Amino acid sequence: MESAFDKFLNRQDKLLKQYNQKYFDKQHNKGKLTARERIELLFDPDTFEELDAYTPPASVSFGKTSKAYGDGVITGFGMINGRQVYAFAQDFNVLGGSLGSGHAAKIIKVQDMALKTGSPIVGLIDSGGARIQEGVASLSGYANIFRRNVLSSGVIPQISAIMGPAAGGAVYSPALTDFIFMTKSTSYMFVTGPDVVKQVLNEDVTPEQLGGASVHGTKSGVADFVFNDDESTIQGIKMLLSFLPSNNIENPSYLKPEDAIDRIDESLRDIIPADPDKPYNIYEVIDSIVDDNKFFEIAGNHAQNIVTGFARMGGFVIGIVANQPQTLAGTLDIDSSVKAARFINICNSFNIPILTLEDVPGFLPGMDQEHAGIIKHGAKLLYAYTFSTVPKITVVLRKAYGGAFIVMNSKGIGGDFNFAWPSAEIAVMGPEGAIAILYRKELAEADDPVKLKKEFAAKYRDEIANPYIADEKGYVDEVIDPAHTRPKVIKVLKSLDKKSISLPRRKHGNIPL
Repeated sequence: MESAFDKFLNRQDKLLKQYNQKYFDKQHNKGKLTARERIELLFDPDTFEELDAYTPPASVSFGKTSKAYGDGVITGFGMINGRQVYAFAQDFNVLGGSLGSGHAAKIIKVQDMALKTGSPIVGLIDSGGARIQEGVASLSGYANIFRRNVLSSGVIPQISAIMGPAAGGAVYSPALTDFIFMTKSTSYMFVTGPDVVKQVLNEDVTPEQLGGASVHGTKSGVADFVFNDDESTIQGIKMLLSFLPSNNIENPSYLKPEDAIDRIDESLRDIIPADPDKPYNIYEVIDSIVDDNKFFEIAGNHAQNIVTGFARMGGFVIGIVANQPQTLAGTLDIDSSVKAARFINICNSFNIPILTLEDVPGFLPGMDQEHAGIIKHGAKLLYAYTFSTVPKITVVLRKAYGGAFIVMNSKGIGGDFNFAWPSAEIAVMGPEGAIAILYRKELAEADDPVKLKKEFAAKYRDEIANPYIADEKGYVDEVIDPAHTRPKVIKVLKSLDKKSISLPRRKHGNIPL
C-alpha cells in the first residue's frame, strides 16, 4: 500500500513530468519562453515559492478541459534584487492560458497577499482571454482581478508584461496597472480582434497592425516599454523595480553614488544654440546631470516632444520630465500632456521627487488639437503637478511661455525650487507673437517690416523675457550657471528630504478625465 509520503512524492513527480520537452518546445517554436522559464528568469535564483501549483481546471460540462496541474497560471512570491515581489505568469500551454475560475482565484490570492504585505506585483500575460466553457465564472474572475487592481493602485507598484495575446476584457487588468511592457513580434493587445473588425467594419487588419507592440509603444501610448524578446523584457522589469519602493509608505532605495555630487559640466554653458529657434537634444542635458549618465526612459517612442523617466542624482531616485526641443519644438500637445501627467501621478504615488527641465514655447496650436480637447488634456498635466506633494524642482533652460510656463511646475502651482539658466526666456508669449500684437501698426507702416520685427524681438527678449526679472520678483529662486546644475539640484533635493504637506480633507479630487 502506498504510504502517505509516497503519495506526496508521486504528486510532485506528476507535476514535474508536466513540464516535459514537448511543453518547452511549444513555446520555444514561437520564439517565446515558457511561463516557468519566465518566472525563473524574473526572480533571484532559488527564491521563488510557488503557490497553488496543484490547482486543477474546473470541471465543466462543455468539454475541452485539461488535466494539467496549475490551471494555466503559475503564482507565488520570491525575491527580485533582494526584495520581495509577488508574481503570476499565465501558461499558454495549458488551455491557451485562458482564465477560468481556478485560474482567477490563484491570481486574486497573490494580488491580496501583495497588498497585505506591501509588495510589488508583476503579471506576465500570455492568455487567450476568458475561458469560454466556464462562462460567467470566468467573467466574474476578471471582475475580481480588476477590483484588486484598482484597490492596489497607488499603494503597491503593479507591473504588467504582455508576452503573448491579451484580448477582450483581459486587456483591462494591465491597463489598470502602473506600467505595461510588451514583447516585440510576439505580443498584442486589443479590445476587439481582427475577426470582429472584419465583421463589423469590413476591414482587413492583422493582430500586429491592430494591437502589436509597435502600435502601442508609439501611437496609442498604451505600452510604456517595448523589448525585442522575453529575456530583455524581464531584465527591463527588474531594472524598473530598482527605481521603485515596495509600497506607498516606503521611499525608493538610496544608493551611495560613485559619481561625484559636486561634479560640474562646463559643456552645458554652450548647449543652448544662439538662435532661439534652433533645437538641441534634451537627452544631452539629462545624461550630463544624472548619476553615471544613466537614464531609464519610460514611453520613449510615444509623444517624443516630452521625455519622462527615472534616474538617480546624488544616489536619490528622481523622476524627470523634460521638454524635447527636437520634436515639435518641445510644445505641449494632447499626447505629451497625458503622458507626463500619468508619470507625475506615479512619482507622487510612490514618493519619487520630480525634476522638470523646461523648454516649452507653448501648447501646440491648431484645430485638431482644440477639437480633440487639448484644454481638458492639458489640464490633466496642470492637475497632476499641482496635486503632487513630493519634492518638485524645475530648471528653465530656455523658453517658458504663457500657460505652458505655468503648467510645467511653476512656483505658483507648487514648485519647491525653481531655477533658470541665463538663456531662459520667461514671458506671456514668444517674441514674434508679442511683437505682432504690440507693434501691429508700426510693422504695417514700416518700409522693412521683417527687419523691424527682428529688432523689436531682440529688444523684447532683452527687456521683457529675460530670466532676471523673474528672479528679482521671486518667480524663480535663482538664475544659475548651467555647469553647476547637477550639484545645485542635488543640494536642494537633500533639503527637501523631509518635505511634508497636508492637503484639505476630501474623498478625492476630480481630475479632468
